[in-house]
Amino acid sequence: MPATLEVVCTEEDCELDMFELHYTYDMPDEVGVTDFACPYCGATDPLEEVQL
Repeated sequence: MPATLEVVCTEEDCELDMFELHYTYDMPDEVGVTDFACPYCGATDPLEEVQL
């Protein structure tokens, strides 16, 4: 099963609640939430990984 990264955007004006990144290939270990941008507002700083 490919790895999944669940992310929430904490930008105050962003309407997106959360989203999931499903890796379909081997991602390097150092890749994390800071390497992505919110698909709704485009911000990168307010993204946080959801800890289950």
